Amino acid sequence: MDHTRLRAEVADSWQRSVAAGVAVDKIEAPITLPEPDLRSLRTEHKLSRVFPLLDDVLGQAARDCDAVMAVFNESGNLLWVCGSPSTLRKAESIGFVEGSNWDERLAGTNAPGLALRLGRPVSVTRAEHFRHSVQPWSCAATPIYDPRTSSLLGVLDITGGDSIVVPQTMAMVRAAARMAEAELSRDFPAISGMRSSAAHSPTLRLEALGRSQAIAHVQRTGCEADRIVLSPRHSEILALLAATPQGLSGDELAILLYEEDSAGSTMRAELNRIRQFLGEEILGSRPYRLRGHIEADWLSLESQLAAGNTAQALRAFAGPLLPRSIAPGIVRLRESLTSAMRESLLHTRSADLMSAWTRTSWGNDDYAMWTAQRDLAGPNSPLSPLIDGQIARLDAEYGM
Repeated sequence: MDHTRLRAEVADSWQRSVAAGVAVDKIEAPITLPEPDLRSLRTEHKLSRVFPLLDDVLGQAARDCDAVMAVFNESGNLLWVCGSPSTLRKAESIGFVEGSNWDERLAGTNAPGLALRLGRPVSVTRAEHFRHSVQPWSCAATPIYDPRTSSLLGVLDITGGDSIVVPQTMAMVRAAARMAEAELSRDFPAISGMRSSAAHSPTLRLEALGRSQAIAHVQRTGCEADRIVLSPRHSEILALLAATPQGLSGDELAILLYEEDSAGSTMRAELNRIRQFLGEEILGSRPYRLRGHIEADWLSLESQLAAGNTAQALRAFAGPLLPRSIAPGIVRLRESLTSAMRESLLHTRSADLMSAWTRTSWGNDDYAMWTAQRDLAGPNSPLSPLIDGQIARLDAEYGM
């Protein structure tokens, strides 16, 4: 790979790997947890509570595409890894085994280590890996946070070949992590017979699918729910914060919001206006983050896709996320979600579901979906004239 063309975050990781003394020709990641310590740490770790759920939701998907699912703790130790026997044997050849440590300072640039470093979802493909032995692989990883304290619990990762280098992989990993966090939130105990603090936390529910201006529903204890129609900019800010549970600094938020540099005072003014109607109990700072119980229609849809509920997800898909927004961070979220929805539909090979998609304004020009319907329906289907007509229209428009 031309090292001058590495993404900035990957280039920075390479520099940290070099500074830490990682050798590019080192075959395996180091084992830092002997078997007795590994068993003890897994038993005591909070993520042991949700590993069966993660294995059921994402582990099976990993097996189906000859990949492995892995769960790391906050120090980069690989606690659990699952996949088909043949893929696990291949992973063992690079030291991708339980008890190994994938902190980038020990194992070089990789998605789990970089996700730990940056505190956000990260993908690393093939030659972006620092060590030569890992470069045949690609991986997508996202942090998992304690829903009560917002502290980092670990990282969820899927590692495999070229088949996982698609946007829907990251969407599935992020959705599975959110499902785990939601499951952990059910464990908050009541103390001394009193209701837990979570029970007193406000609930913020966002509706942004198919809307240029999101709707916020705010429910506080003992009060009727408030329904707020957000401005386009406030819609973007809250969507980005809802998608980033660990929070964002002002600079990070500005990069995701503005195509060009914007003054920090503009950002602070927008956040102050949001705080006025949401309150400090919902909008925290340093970093900026959402507190309380956060729900969003597109986050629920991601969870449905991760669980394989494509038909239910399609019914919930009211349109692309904030379709008129050109904020870079929103564009990335929107494209990732729409791509995951499309790929899930294509994977079902259900002509009825595909037809429901192409009947919408956002799916009417989906060439791949129309051609997939044609292949499934066959030439004798009564829908063939309609399908052929739409494909002919798109061929003419695209000059094909």
